[in-house]
Formats: sequence, C-alpha cells, structure tokens
Amino acid sequence: MSNRWWEIKVSCEPNLEESVFWRLEKFGCSGTATENNGKISFIRAYIPDIKVREIDLAALSFWLRQDAVLLAIPEPVMEWGLLDEEDWSSSWKQHWEPIEVGDRFLVNPAWLDPPANSDRLIITIDPGTAFGTGTHPTTQLCLESLEIRLSNRAEEQTVADIGCGSGILSIGAILLGARKVYAVDTDPLAVNASRSNRHLNHVNPEKLSINEGSAGELLEIIPDGVDGIVCNILAETIVEILPGLTLLARPKTWGILSGIILDRVDIVSDALETNGWEISALWKRQEWCCINIRRLDRDGEMGT
Repeated sequence: MSNRWWEIKVSCEPNLEESVFWRLEKFGCSGTATENNGKISFIRAYIPDIKVREIDLAALSFWLRQDAVLLAIPEPVMEWGLLDEEDWSSSWKQHWEPIEVGDRFLVNPAWLDPPANSDRLIITIDPGTAFGTGTHPTTQLCLESLEIRLSNRAEEQTVADIGCGSGILSIGAILLGARKVYAVDTDPLAVNASRSNRHLNHVNPEKLSINEGSAGELLEIIPDGVDGIVCNILAETIVEILPGLTLLARPKTWGILSGIILDRVDIVSDALETNGWEISALWKRQEWCCINIRRLDRDGEMGT
C-alpha cells in the first residue's frame, strides 16, 4: 500500500509568507513550494497523513487566519486534500522547470534533461519532501551571494550549511570550488534528500558531509570553526541559533542569512550586533531579503 500525503494549499498576501512558512514548519511539514504573481503568494506544503488528522488541519487553518488578523493583513485561504505518493511526485514535476540563477548556476529538475550547450554550473535537484528547488527568492539570493563569497580562494574555504533542506546550497558551494561543506538539518527527511542530491550531482561525500542536527552538532565535528556559513531558514530560527553560529565562526568568517521577510530584518540585525556580527550587504527580492554578514578579526578589523 502506497504512502499518502496531505497536500496543503495556502493563498495569501506576500507579506504573510514568512508567518505561513513558520506555521507550516511548526506543524511538521517537510516540503514546501511557493509561487508568487506579485500580488498573491500560492504556497503548497506536504505532510504524511499518518502524522495528522483532518481536525489538526482545521486548527492550522484557524491559526493562519489568526496570525493575519494580528498583523492586520487580509486572511489567507487554506485548502487541503490527500494525495498518493505517485500523485504527490507528479504534482512537483508539473510545476517546475529548469531555472537560471545568478550569473553561474542553472538549477535543473532531476527528471528533465538539462538544456543543451549550457555553460552554467548545473545543480540537479530532486527535492523530495525538503525545501530548496531554486524557485524561491531566498534560495536564489543565497546562491547569488555564494557566487560572490566563493569568487576568490574558494579552494581554501570550508562552509557550513545550516538547515540544508534539499542540499541545493551545499552542492552550489561545492560546484563553486569550496574545499569542503558541512551540511546539517534537523529534519531526517531533508538529510535523506540532501544525500540523494549529493549522489545525483556526483559529489564526493568526503567533500560534502551531511548529517542530522544543527550548529551544536557541527561544533563537535569541526571545533575549529568554518570560513563561511549559509543559513536559509526563518528569521526567528536564525535569531534562536545565532549564538551557535557565532561559536562556529573564525575571526574572519563570513555569513549568508536568508529566509527573512522584510519586516523581520530589525530583529535579526539586533541579534547580529549582540553576537558580534556586522552586516556587509542586504539584498532584497519581492518581500524577502538576504543578509550578508562578517566577523571582526582579533585586531578589530572587519573580515573580508
């Protein structure tokens, strides 16, 4: 008997996206996808039917509407229905095409042949139930930031990917020439998806280490820290784990933080200042932003 999944569909205003993603993550959804026509965001999420009952989904719909009321935003519309595993897979494939990201990347679905004669770095992705298809602005901003951060001496740099999801950012860093990437995610399904995509992209496991956990687990593996950190999760979660990220940092470590909606930038900025980081750049796309950060070295000068 095949597994079945609840497919959750949410239509909302773009400035409610982060709150919706946070609710879906807390609810236990492992996979999310979003489309945006400029005025309305369409979010799909999936969770195994054995994890929740329909009454739980009704409660989730109520929480989403309450969040909108508190934020003085029009209420979202949430629908749900059951899909067989095969139907869920087909749903993904119908809504995803190859996409060029930044100056160097092309993100290609695993079930499609890549475009002929492309001179871009091709990241082949089958997201499974993990976040990270390359279509969301936060993922694109992270990949574009990695292009800049790894444009010089990439072969000397180690990178930590916290909340790796599908592994798209870790694989991108390896393709850009990073010496080694350590990827972690608290969701075991995301860990499995990242390992599968590592194999699809022919990346040596010795170059890309993928494990379940967060910054604390990485500190046990690499107590000397890393040269760069990329973290594409929600603003509140970034604030929560920032002390752990700081412990992973060397004197000149750089960081890329995304998954942050514009009206949450201040809380992340305050936490960064408290933990000894400084913002070097802030990029915006739609309602989302990506913050590039860096540490002070021991002489009080900013890292490059």
